[in-house]
Amino acid sequence: MTKYYSLPERPRRLRQTAAMRGLIRETTLSPGRLMLPMFYREGLSGSVQIDGMPGVQQHDLDGVMRTTHEALAAGVASVMLFAIPEQRDATGSRAYDSDGPLTDIVARVKSEFGQDLVVVADLCLDEFTDHGHCGVLDQSGGVDNDETLAVYEQMAVVLADAGADLLGASGMMDGQVGAVRLALDSHGAVGTGILAYSAKYASASYGPFRNAVESALRGDRRTYQQDPANRREAMREVRLDVSEGADIVMVKPALGYLDVVALTVDLVDVPVAAYVVSGELAMIEYAAAAGAIDRERSIIEALTSVHRAGANLICTYWATEVARWIVAGRTAH
Repeated sequence: MTKYYSLPERPRRLRQTAAMRGLIRETTLSPGRLMLPMFYREGLSGSVQIDGMPGVQQHDLDGVMRTTHEALAAGVASVMLFAIPEQRDATGSRAYDSDGPLTDIVARVKSEFGQDLVVVADLCLDEFTDHGHCGVLDQSGGVDNDETLAVYEQMAVVLADAGADLLGASGMMDGQVGAVRLALDSHGAVGTGILAYSAKYASASYGPFRNAVESALRGDRRTYQQDPANRREAMREVRLDVSEGADIVMVKPALGYLDVVALTVDLVDVPVAAYVVSGELAMIEYAAAAGAIDRERSIIEALTSVHRAGANLICTYWATEVARWIVAGRTAH
C-alpha cells in the first residue's frame, strides 16, 4: 500500500497534463514578437546557402520578396534587412548612396508590403567597407567615432527616405543614437524610429554572420563593442541610448546574455529586443544534425528563455519556422 506523506504543497499537481501546463504557462511565444533577419546581395541571381548558418540564405530581390511573403503568412510582422554590395570602399559609401543596395531593397519591400510589415534597416557600415569595420578609419587604423557619426547621419536620412520604419543602429559608436535622431528630425523624418543595439558584445558568436555579409574584417571590434565580462557597462550604454532617443533597445547576442536582457528590462520603460545570433543558431543546428539534441524542442526552449528573460521582441533566423509551429500548437513541449 502506498504511503502518502502530508506535504503542505505539491507543485506537481499543476504539471499532470498538457492542458494543465498550458493553463498556468508563464511565458508564451507569439509570431508577432519574432523578427526575421534577411540578407539581400546585390547582383545575385537566385538564393545561396550561407556557410555556417544552416537554413539561412543570401537572396536576390525575388528571394527577399518570397521570403517576406512567407514570413507574413506565418504571422511574423517584422523583418530586418541587410545588404551586401558588389563594391566596397574605405568609407562604405554605398551605405549612404540613395541608389545603394540597402536603400533599394528597403524601398522595394516597403512598397510591396506597406503598413502590414515593420521594416528595419541595418544602420552600420561593416557590410559596405573594404576593411570590414563598422565605422570610418583614422590615419592610425582605428575607428574614428565622430567621423563615423557623420556618415551614420547620411545613412539614416537615405534609409528614412526609402521607407524604413526603424533603423537598427548597430555600430556601437558613442553618441550614435543622438546623432541619428537629430539627423532624422532635422530632415523631417520624425516618424522613423531607432532600434538601438545598446548592449552589443564583442562575441565569438558572430562568426557565421561575417560569411553572410561577406565581411573582410581586419582585426577585431573590441574597441567599440562591449567586453563580454561586463554587465554594469551595458546598463550605462542602455541608459545613454534611451536618453538620446532610442525607441527600442537591443541586447546582442541573446542566449549568452540573458542576465543582461533581464537587467535591461528592469532598467528601462521602452521595449527591449534581443538577437539570437548566427553562432547561437549554428550551435543548435549542428548539435541537432549530429543527433545530440532534439532540434525543434531546443529551438523553442532557446527562444522561450529569451522571452522569459523579458525581451519583448526576438530577432531570430528561425522566425518563420517557429511562427508556423506556434500556429500549429507545437510549441508546448
